[in-house]
Amino acid sequence: MDPSLSDVLSSAEVQAFASGFPVMVMHLAITLLLLAAGAAIYAMLTPWKEIALIREGNPAAAVAFAGILVGLAIPLAVSLSVSTSVRDITIWGVATLVLQLLAFRVVDLMLHGLPQRIKDGEVSAAVVLVGAKLATAVILSAALTG
Repeated sequence: MDPSLSDVLSSAEVQAFASGFPVMVMHLAITLLLLAAGAAIYAMLTPWKEIALIREGNPAAAVAFAGILVGLAIPLAVSLSVSTSVRDITIWGVATLVLQLLAFRVVDLMLHGLPQRIKDGEVSAAVVLVGAKLATAVILSAALTG
């Protein structure tokens, strides 16, 4: 016996999808907006202008900025996974971004001399910077899960 279309549409699985999908999209949109905001704030705070350097074809700046994006995304993803509402995602997402941006500034200060090396296109300097920032992101993510 073939189930009718109305039986399929009224199934628990389809109903769960219909109610859950819009919520998932909203949570995703909030998290992506937080990522964009964090990347924009970082770009404004950084001692070198990575976007301008990337537009000029500087590979070290591109590697460094890609590391920033991933470094911001990791704790945001964990924040998203442990949050249950838009308010929760927003609160923890903002807290995550603030802590991550502060940690990134500390890394920038500790690894002094790297801004000029990145401006000069030294990919090795960018890789060290990315490694330090990704390590920070992973540790912050673990702290979020308690």
